[in-house]
Amino acid sequence: MEGFRGKRVLVIGDLMLDEFLWGRVSRISPEAPVPVVEVVRQEWFPGGAANVARNLAEFCSGVSLMGVTGLCTHATLLKDLLLKDRIAIEGVQFHGEYQTVVKTRVIARQQHVVRIDRESRLELRELHAERLLEHLDRALPNVDAVILEDYGKGLLTEPLALAICDKTHKAGRILAIDPNPHNPVPWRHASVIKPNRSEAFAGAGIPPVNPTDDPTQETALQAVGKALMRKWNAENLLITLGEQGVILFTHGRMHHAPTRAREVFDVSGAGDTMIALFTLALSAGAAPEEAAELANHASGIAVGKLGTATVTPAELLASFAN
Repeated sequence: MEGFRGKRVLVIGDLMLDEFLWGRVSRISPEAPVPVVEVVRQEWFPGGAANVARNLAEFCSGVSLMGVTGLCTHATLLKDLLLKDRIAIEGVQFHGEYQTVVKTRVIARQQHVVRIDRESRLELRELHAERLLEHLDRALPNVDAVILEDYGKGLLTEPLALAICDKTHKAGRILAIDPNPHNPVPWRHASVIKPNRSEAFAGAGIPPVNPTDDPTQETALQAVGKALMRKWNAENLLITLGEQGVILFTHGRMHHAPTRAREVFDVSGAGDTMIALFTLALSAGAAPEEAAELANHASGIAVGKLGTATVTPAELLASFAN
């Protein structure tokens, strides 16, 4: 972790704004059998790929972001939040023809009541894709790693995604990919690809099954790992398993890190924490197994917090002490 501070990581992907409405419930609506939430607090956080950048910013000072979003009050709020977190946004394009993705979560009594999504699938214009690649060419000499965060909102079209993979590989940089099963890009040159369990089964084309008590003995999961390693030829495949932690496949090896979560309040953004810390650890010289353990500890802390949470270096160190 001592080497984290000086690392430089570029995050590319779907940008969102996370809104949280915190309230209390004391009665049921007379208009319908639903709770009436009295809002007492409102908060906003960077979401999607921007949340990955926010997680990185807790540990290193060289975080930058690439993507496109709208030109509205929500986009302005997202921009201000990113600048407050010291995240470089020269690679973010703001255009009026795109809608800013906003996810609003209503929480009462420490429970999610409802989530409201305001979004439309982004149809990326060729000119804006060209500008992204031009910015990538300028940025690559000055970064240690690139993270591709695909939330399936339309930014990472296959031509753009593969161009980013090729340019990052040619520059000799670490490439981490968080794929989306609804966007079947033939990913290549990845240092690590991180699907969750359901995404991994979908990506491998294997029908999902219920998990067994010991993931290392689960034949279906092993088959998924082997299929995805052949399909993507990644150096590392990191599958998050929820309450069972994470399993790492490399060529010829498998490593399981059980969950470190003591309590689970909110899984929002836990995968963002996982890929951010795994990539950062790789860039600082950690072995893949070490990076998986470190990222697993960080994710265990994140799910113990309500909201789109980040983890601090002090919290991560303390988790190893315990």
